[in-house]
Amino acid sequence: MYLDVQDLRNFYYRSALGRAAQKAVRDETLDLWPEAKGQSVVGYGFAVPLLRPYLAEARRVIGLMPAPQGVMPWPAGMANVAALCEETLWPIETGRVDRLVMMHGLENCDRPGDLLTEANRVLGPGGRALFIVPHRAGLWSRSDKTPFGFGRPYSTSQLEAQLRQHGFMPERHRTTLFQPPSHRRFWRRTGPLWESVGKTVSPVMAGGVLMVEASKRVHAPSGPGLREAVRKPLGVLAPKPGTAPV
Repeated sequence: MYLDVQDLRNFYYRSALGRAAQKAVRDETLDLWPEAKGQSVVGYGFAVPLLRPYLAEARRVIGLMPAPQGVMPWPAGMANVAALCEETLWPIETGRVDRLVMMHGLENCDRPGDLLTEANRVLGPGGRALFIVPHRAGLWSRSDKTPFGFGRPYSTSQLEAQLRQHGFMPERHRTTLFQPPSHRRFWRRTGPLWESVGKTVSPVMAGGVLMVEASKRVHAPSGPGLREAVRKPLGVLAPKPGTAPV
């Protein structure tokens, strides 16, 4: 079940908890992908809060938002790059995307396999995708006060197995959002401390969000190879008995 785009906008742009979550996830995204100069960057679901750092240098930035969620103009004060699309029918040519970010998309989709197939289609050779989902072991997936409390949460093994089934090769993974999903002032003031501590002891303190970077798996040609027969093959002459080697 998708949340309404107005609810997502209010959370990420109009609440202290949402702005803290946006910063934590965006910082991890920039750590994985520090730049995208000359590349085509696409976000699906509600990934636009993570795309702003790439607006200046990327060749193209597009924010795709699924029809059940709705769409809003983005970015504010600039030419709109957001578009409404069907979950499994994106208005992008095959192999045109260099970087794909999916947040609040996979966990809410009723046909995740078809969604991943579509994501694989638009990703070009050498392209990479970043899948951001609620972490099954984290606190954020257990609270409906945030968008990460909706949809199906994933463990690392579950998400990586699903990606492999649909043509992706998981490369790197990490977790973030170690701060509690609370609007209380104390937790908001100490949020950066929790994020810092969580990165140090993440195997013990599970983050609320799981991030998996994956590349597009390109299969080698499986044909039988060269079919044309050589008309006049060169023969190998055996030396005659008693002759000296050349």
